[in-house]
Amino acid sequence: MDAKEPEDLQLPYLVTFSKAAELSNFSGAAKALRLSQAAVSQRIQALEKTLGKSLFKRQGGRVLLTGAGQKLYEYAQRILELHRETRREVTGHETPLTGELLLGASSVPGEYLLPALLSIFGQKYPHIRVRASVTDSMSVMAQVERGEVSLGLVGKKAENPHLEFRYLASDKMALVVPAGHALSKRKKVSVKQLSSHAIILREGGSGLRDCFEKSLVRAGWSLTDFSVALELGSNEGIKEAVLRGVGVAILSTYAVQKELRAGTLLALEVSDLRCDRDMFIVQDKRRVLPFPARLLLNFLESHPIPSIPLSP
Repeated sequence: MDAKEPEDLQLPYLVTFSKAAELSNFSGAAKALRLSQAAVSQRIQALEKTLGKSLFKRQGGRVLLTGAGQKLYEYAQRILELHRETRREVTGHETPLTGELLLGASSVPGEYLLPALLSIFGQKYPHIRVRASVTDSMSVMAQVERGEVSLGLVGKKAENPHLEFRYLASDKMALVVPAGHALSKRKKVSVKQLSSHAIILREGGSGLRDCFEKSLVRAGWSLTDFSVALELGSNEGIKEAVLRGVGVAILSTYAVQKELRAGTLLALEVSDLRCDRDMFIVQDKRRVLPFPARLLLNFLESHPIPSIPLSP
């Protein structure tokens, strides 16, 4: 008589469970897996019945893992990775790593770090589709907390019990002036000297704006001591305004490398301001990271971002 495989040793629908956990959404999992939402719900119910545990809890229109669900997710990833490894060893063929990576980024990491990073990442993982949006740091954190993106790259931290921040890179700020400006022959200026010139600022919510304002307060100054010519939501827009003589600006050295090399803009140190900052990768601690997001974190650990000096 043939022995039957004990069904209670098999855990069904781990792929469906993992996708729902990663997206915090049954309808999103259904779309990704090309199933109906009812089919996803039925599969999760069957898995919960097998284990005798509730795996998800509803919160704010999304589903989050329970304690039992978090434990299962860890084991599910090990099981699925073992499946991939087994297939590779038995067949001799590598299964392409696929998936979608949703990112949010503030302006400096989004405009000046991500393109080069994702170019190398894409060569290593050509079947991972990346979708990235660029906005200010506070908006990126909100996207992460709402589950709209898996990871955010931001220019500041925030006190938020749901968010976890990891170091990404260091950013050096400089006073940027056009060639031929009254300050262009200097290497260094004081805050008092800076206050006599019209200044162009990033918008509120920007990590760079926040860093500048805090450094002014530490030096005993405030924005009310300055003549603000413009507030713009784009580093590129600010550079163009500086080039046209509208005012001077405090910008990241990552943002002005091309202009510094061309000699169209000059970078000066403000002697009594300490406006260097760290940039961070942010994730929501309540949610598990999808496989593509974990790949990116591992990639960043092995490809650290170098700091940019004041002079190119």
